[in-house]
Amino acid sequence: MQLPCLFIAPTMQKGRGVFTDEPLQAGQLIERSPVIVLSQTDRALIDKTLLHDYIFEWDPQQRQCCMALGYVPLYNHGCPSNCEYEMDFEAGFISIRTVRNIPKGEELLINYHGDFDNPSPLWFPSL
Repeated sequence: MQLPCLFIAPTMQKGRGVFTDEPLQAGQLIERSPVIVLSQTDRALIDKTLLHDYIFEWDPQQRQCCMALGYVPLYNHGCPSNCEYEMDFEAGFISIRTVRNIPKGEELLINYHGDFDNPSPLWFPSL
C-alpha cells in the first residue's frame, strides 16, 4: 500500500527522495511495503555492493537484514524527521507514518536510527 500522492524526485544534495503532492496529516500511514529478508550469509554479500546503502537491519536481534520494496529505500534521513518507520517482523512489512502535518511538495524524511528525533551521528558522511 502506498498513497498515490507520493512521488520520487531529485533533491538538491541527496540524489533522489520521496515527496508528496498533497498535504498529509500527522499520524497518517503513507506506505506499507513488504520486505525481502536476507540471512547473515546474504548480508555479507550485499555489504560488498551498492545495495548495502538501501537495506535495513531486521529482526529484534539484528541477525538478518532486509530489502524493503516500494519507495522505502529512497526516503532520505532527517533529524528530526517528518515521518517514522515501523517494522512488523512477523508479517514482513515496513510501514511509514507521518509524525507531523506535512505540506504539499515537502520531502518525506525518516530518521535512520528509528526514532524520528534521535540526534545520533550517522554511520556514513552526510551532506
